[in-house]
Amino acid sequence: MTTRRSLLGAGAAAAAGLVLGSRRADGASPTATATHDAPGHMADSQPGSDLPPAIRALSKMPGQPAAISVAERRARLEKARTLMRANNIDALMLTGGTSMEYFTGIKWGISERLLSAIIPAKGSAFLITPKFEEERAMEQARLGPLGKDAEVFAWEEHENPYALVAQGLKARGLSTATIGAEETVRFQFVDGAAHLANVKVVSGTPVTAGCRTIKDAHELALMRFASQVTLKAYEAAWKSLREGMTQDEFGRLVALAHTRLGYAGSAGVQVGKFSALPHGSATPQVVREGSILLIDGGCKVEGYSSDISRTFVLGTPTQRMKDVFEIEHQAQTAALRAARPGVSCEAVDAAARKVIVDAGFGPDYTYFSHRVGHGMGMDGHEWPYLVKGNTLPLKPGMVFSDEPGIYIPGEFGIRLEDDMVITESGAELFTPQSPSLDAPFGPPR
Repeated sequence: MTTRRSLLGAGAAAAAGLVLGSRRADGASPTATATHDAPGHMADSQPGSDLPPAIRALSKMPGQPAAISVAERRARLEKARTLMRANNIDALMLTGGTSMEYFTGIKWGISERLLSAIIPAKGSAFLITPKFEEERAMEQARLGPLGKDAEVFAWEEHENPYALVAQGLKARGLSTATIGAEETVRFQFVDGAAHLANVKVVSGTPVTAGCRTIKDAHELALMRFASQVTLKAYEAAWKSLREGMTQDEFGRLVALAHTRLGYAGSAGVQVGKFSALPHGSATPQVVREGSILLIDGGCKVEGYSSDISRTFVLGTPTQRMKDVFEIEHQAQTAALRAARPGVSCEAVDAAARKVIVDAGFGPDYTYFSHRVGHGMGMDGHEWPYLVKGNTLPLKPGMVFSDEPGIYIPGEFGIRLEDDMVITESGAELFTPQSPSLDAPFGPPR
């Protein structure tokens, strides 16, 4: 599970200067604030005097829900063990990434060296770690559900870590074992475990997705808050948009707005005809009067993601832009209304796609070139997917992006994206739908 964007660090966002033109996106005159909107000098060391007013007005967003507790992670481990037994899996293999954090609270990157948490269906979990990383790994392990007594098997650089995997399993009565590898575990680690005598490696997705697909109330609160943070950051950046900015300069405003709110966040930005490419272009782009912008990004709050897209125009949109926006808005609404418990994932995609195709932007993927949505959680993209052919029924607590798009090559593209939770009786968005191209953060319709 990988996201299509990496979140930008606050320092990089704050370091860049901005080219500011003569018109603000919200239509206000820049005259009174020209000194605040001058290029450059957007360093973290300055309290904000040189920032655009809408960015400068931001501060740490209050109301963040609490972090996931150790008790909650212990309950996740117990659920994982239940699913392991149901799927004839003896142990779950985790390496650095969101599943490791989800179950153990350990935040770890990936390298060529094996650091793994092995979670047996019966018995205590244990860690495999490079010897020189042992103290750092155990520092995190002791703070989580593995606890201060967590067992660790440390290997020196010349030693075989997979022999320690076998040793840990054998100590738990698993001289013969079926290991479920979490789906993002690198092949080199899966292959190393698979070459152990009497060990078979299978997919661990029935366990990890089985635990992570349905979000509880605490997770939903974190995701709702993350969406609210991103929408607030987007609005402040939009108010600071000027003619003459590049897409990268506007992207830095989005990142800086997130930083002012207390979170690391970002957005990809596409201008004009490049908005017709769903994930954009590396070609340098400059915002002009009448330019359409498509932005797509998000942030994380206590490990949980937002993913929001907005499309707007600097100045006055053309009638064609307005017409396409209206179709897009209707398509997003159709997906929202179609989503409810028991309905298949593919039916939600079909509902949005029908609106777009019936309006003349078809057939199939011609102008709406991707699925309508993806699952969300700790990863920006995770199971399940709202796409043709996926007959999995929706259940309360599932979270998806709702993001149809209409992309007209050589002209422009429009995508609206909000994050959607399946409720007991239907579905709801974490954030209000965008009402228009020229007032994208105005009151809902």
